[in-house]
Amino acid sequence: MEQKKVLLLGGSGFVGTYIANRLSEQGVKVTIPTRRRDRTKKLIMLPGVDMPEANISDPAQLEALMRGQDAVINLVGILHSRDVKLPYSKDFERAHIDLPRKIVAACKATGVRRLVHMSALKADANGPSEYQRSKGEGEQIILAAQGELDVTVFRPSVIFGYGDSFLTLFARLLKTFPVFPLGMGQARFQPVWVADVADAFVDSLENRDTFGQAYELVGPQTYSLRELVQYVARLTRSKTRILGIPEGLAYLQAGLLWLLPKPMMSPDNLRFMQLDNVADGSGQTPPGWRPTALESIAPTYIAGNNPKGRLDRYRWYAGR
Repeated sequence: MEQKKVLLLGGSGFVGTYIANRLSEQGVKVTIPTRRRDRTKKLIMLPGVDMPEANISDPAQLEALMRGQDAVINLVGILHSRDVKLPYSKDFERAHIDLPRKIVAACKATGVRRLVHMSALKADANGPSEYQRSKGEGEQIILAAQGELDVTVFRPSVIFGYGDSFLTLFARLLKTFPVFPLGMGQARFQPVWVADVADAFVDSLENRDTFGQAYELVGPQTYSLRELVQYVARLTRSKTRILGIPEGLAYLQAGLLWLLPKPMMSPDNLRFMQLDNVADGSGQTPPGWRPTALESIAPTYIAGNNPKGRLDRYRWYAGR
C-alpha cells in the first residue's frame, strides 16, 4: 500500500488495537501517541508500531507527530462527561470538536492529505444527546475539509467484540447481581463487529472512491436492548431476573451510575438511546460491506470456555 506510515490517534483503545494489528500485518509503520506508554504493552510489541508519549491536544506536538506521515486515522472519542452543559460539555467539545479542528489544521500545515475519521451512527448537531451533537459537529468539520484533504468518515453503530465494554459489561453484571434493572429496553441497535470496523478503516486508506464520503457501519441484524441482554444471559447461563424499569427510574439509575469513578452509564447515554441506533436507509455502507453476524462471534468470548474462545483471548493479549 502507498500509505506506509500512519498516525493512529486514539489507537490504544478498543477499536484502535484491532486497526493497529491490521496495519502492522500489512507492513505499515504505525505511530500511536499515548500519555502513558507503560499502559499499552500489548501494542508496543507489534512490529512497526511506535508509541511516543505526547499530548495530541497541543497543536505543536500534533504537527510534530504528523510530519512524515502518509495518513491520519482519528478514533478519539468519549462516552461520558462529568459536566452537563448545552449543547454539550467542555469534555465533549474538546474531544469531538476541538481535536478534529486541530487535526485538520495540522494536516494542512504538514501536507498530510489522507484523513479517516471515526464519527458515530446518528451523529447530529441537533440530536438529543451531548454525545450526538458534539460528534455531529466534529464530523462536519472533517467533511468540510474535503478538497484540501482527502477525507473519509465512518459512522458505526455500537461495536462488539473481544475487549468491548458492551456485551462484556452485560455479562459481568448478569453474573454479579440477582436482579438486572433495565431501562430503555425498547431502544434498538444494529451491533457491528470490531474486526469488520477495523477492515473498513484500513481498506479505505487507498480507495479513492471513499474520498469525501461518510459511511454507516452496521451489522446485519437489529435488536432491542432487552433482546441483547437476554441473549447474553442465555450465553452465560445466567439466572438473573431482567426487570424492566420506567424511564424516570432509568434516569435516576443512570444518574447514580454516573457518579461512580468509572461510570457505566450516564443520563446522556439514555438521551442517546431516544433515537434508535440503526440504519434507516438514508446512509451508505462502504464498498463491498459484508458485516458478520453477532451470533457467530459473541459466543466465542461471552461464553468463551471453548478452544476458539480461548484462542481469541490469547490473540487479544498478544496483540494479534
